[in-house]
Amino acid sequence: MASLAWLLIPLIAAIGAAIWGSWAARDRTQGDISELAGYARFREAMDRSERTTAKAAAHSGSDTV
Repeated sequence: MASLAWLLIPLIAAIGAAIWGSWAARDRTQGDISELAGYARFREAMDRSERTTAKAAAHSGSDTV
């Protein structure tokens, strides 16, 4: 009976390794797509901010005589 207990240890380790391996190899493309979409929104917001700042600087009147 003790030998069966010792054989269960590598069996449990193998099952745990299989579970971890399947989890580590999972498909993560969904996360990449949402991150890229968020980055695109960030770039659009920064472009709008630059245009607004440029318009405010052009119409500030500080360079008129």
